[in-house]
Amino acid sequence: MTAARAGDRAALESLLRAHHDTLYGVCVRVTGNPADGADACQNALLAIATRLADFGGRARFSTWAYRIAVNASLDELRRQRRRPEPRAPAEDVPDPGVGDAEQVALRLDVAAALATLSPEQRAPVVLRDLGGLAYDEIAEVLDLAPGTVRSRIARGRAALAAALDVGPAGADDDELRRGVPGELPGEAAADGTGGAGVGNRRGGGRRPSDARP
Repeated sequence: MTAARAGDRAALESLLRAHHDTLYGVCVRVTGNPADGADACQNALLAIATRLADFGGRARFSTWAYRIAVNASLDELRRQRRRPEPRAPAEDVPDPGVGDAEQVALRLDVAAALATLSPEQRAPVVLRDLGGLAYDEIAEVLDLAPGTVRSRIARGRAALAAALDVGPAGADDDELRRGVPGELPGEAAADGTGGAGVGNRRGGGRRPSDARP
């Protein structure tokens, strides 16, 4: 990190590679399809690279990067609404070599269910249940009050549970995580709440943040 901030090109490339897959996964889930997710991820990585010197360390680097990725994704969603022809939904989630038809179907179901959520609900649900962030980190990433974050996640989980037909939300996140191509490794602070997520197979003030894209 220090070398990258000092302008070391190799260190910067290594830092971006280390976080690419996680940020790409978040971008795909927030935008709803891989093409827009790739565009948002590229914009987010560019913003991280150009603004790294401004990263003050008040938040974790991952929290700062998540915020940039989410904002880039929301910008991409705004561009989506201006397109005459929407892009196809995220249907490339199966990894090469995955032959389990049930797993593939589940991933497509989760992608379709996430696409039904509003961006305001989708972003916190993705950050919590797929990114593993704590509620206070999500509040910082999205610049929302913690109570608002909990409310949006609760409503989003309930909608996902109904769409996936897995029962009321609130037990564990196995169902949602299995619908993702690899788990997204968050760096959540311990908040005593664990990784609550969707279904039986699975609710204050703002904190400062370092940058917005």
